[in-house]
Amino acid sequence: MSHTFSHTDEPEKAASLNEKSPDVLAVPGIFAESKDVYDGEESGVDPVYHAKARLLNQAIQEIGMGKYQWYLFCLTGFGWFSDNLWPIVTNLILTPTMAEFGGSGAWIKLGQAIGLLIGAAFWGLAADVWGRRWAFNITLFLTGVFALAASGAPNLVALCALVTVWSIGVGGNLPVDSAVFLEFVPASHQYLLTVLSIWWALGQLVGSLLAWPLIVNFSCAGTTPATCPRADNRGWRYFMICMGGIMLVLSFLRFAVFRLYESPKYLMGRGRDAEAVQVVHTLAAFNGRTSSLTLEMLRDVEEAARADAGVEGGDDAPRIDTSARGALLRKLRVLSTTHLRSLFATRKLAYSTTLLMLVWGLIGLAFPLYNGFVTYFFETRGAEFGDGSVNITYRNQVILSVIGVPGALLAGWLVELPYLGRRGTLAVSTVLTGVFLFASTTSRTSDALLGWNCGYTFTSNVMYGVLYAVSPELFPTKDRGTGNALVAISNRIFGIMAPIIALESNLQTSVPIFVAAALFIGGGVIAILLPFEPRGKASI
Repeated sequence: MSHTFSHTDEPEKAASLNEKSPDVLAVPGIFAESKDVYDGEESGVDPVYHAKARLLNQAIQEIGMGKYQWYLFCLTGFGWFSDNLWPIVTNLILTPTMAEFGGSGAWIKLGQAIGLLIGAAFWGLAADVWGRRWAFNITLFLTGVFALAASGAPNLVALCALVTVWSIGVGGNLPVDSAVFLEFVPASHQYLLTVLSIWWALGQLVGSLLAWPLIVNFSCAGTTPATCPRADNRGWRYFMICMGGIMLVLSFLRFAVFRLYESPKYLMGRGRDAEAVQVVHTLAAFNGRTSSLTLEMLRDVEEAARADAGVEGGDDAPRIDTSARGALLRKLRVLSTTHLRSLFATRKLAYSTTLLMLVWGLIGLAFPLYNGFVTYFFETRGAEFGDGSVNITYRNQVILSVIGVPGALLAGWLVELPYLGRRGTLAVSTVLTGVFLFASTTSRTSDALLGWNCGYTFTSNVMYGVLYAVSPELFPTKDRGTGNALVAISNRIFGIMAPIIALESNLQTSVPIFVAAALFIGGGVIAILLPFEPRGKASI
């Protein structure tokens, strides 16, 4: 469907958009923002870019939540699905691959952690330079291709290398997918970013269900390379073929079945304002709605931003650098010392930023430290209880995966409660996650162990659902990119420490469980101390 942008009805359109977006101030036929948003050279923020980006956000809010966003809820959910599936995959293949290749499974976990760190850093930049669509489609494809290749790995070194590369694809999912979802969903429905964690729980469920018959029925009985030849140990390879195939199918659905429109913000940032407006109108038509946005509005906002910066026009007026280099510099600028200083500008801001980094770091260490070796822990405790059957182990994994689904749904409801909100939900769920882990070490029967771990899985899914959604809301708008980068770096660096600790630890004991539990409780206590509650505030 094509749209023409006539200026004859500009006053009506301006009035319509302002009625639906009361926080936008109308000035002679255009939209402008308050001065503290456009602080230009003082903050390092491009005033023209941010003025136009906020106008686009208002246009998305005017369209409202429609079928396009619900389709996108599923497609971006594939990223959450992948983000939890692949750590589970790595955990599930540890035992059979170590039996076949020898060595320590911690090396595989280390390769995974390094790949996740690289992927998070690279794809976040790539999405701003080459566009959301390419990054959105490539990450799942990259994961699937190298997972299939891993099914033929001849030794531990090759497997570690392939795990690292597929993890680069996995690491890009959440940075890209969360950005895509937020740039198309209206502010009134941002809570759905929390509910997206239901896909995170489904990833664990699918991985456990497929691993159960394949690894159990097609794995060798031996525990060393001498007693576990490749011919008798094909289960994990079949499993990798299935997992890689699923990723390729999901990639095909994104690329060929559903058309993701390029982000209007990205198009605007590359100087393609007309295309940005066209996407907004196409999105509105897809949802059976209309949009008041016109190309002239974007131009007027640009002029207003220049005037607000103190320059009416001419060659000295601030303009967006629409080159690929300009897009990259805008992304890198969030790490400028100016933005870093802004996050620590006052005692309260510094306190909030530091605490949030600590929460992400502690959880980033605790989660892989526990999850990386939970299968082994189940097996050893199962032997102590007299029911150490591999089938019991996988049965428990599937039950735990199912328990995570309602936890993700509950998180979306809890964060909107007035007396609990984001901060309270995060604190309570994180502390309870650690408490359940501590309690699990007291188990004297297999059923007791499973029960405590059901509690852990339920609360940890609530915790992660809130954590992924709340963090961007806790940072000031103009410094949000820097804040997101800081917490992501904290999470991934601490995640790399987990397999390093495992290399030096005695995994025959419950020590990794105790350490992980203490870290979760510490993270929950810190979350209680966060000074800001973002419930009810729009994020752009």
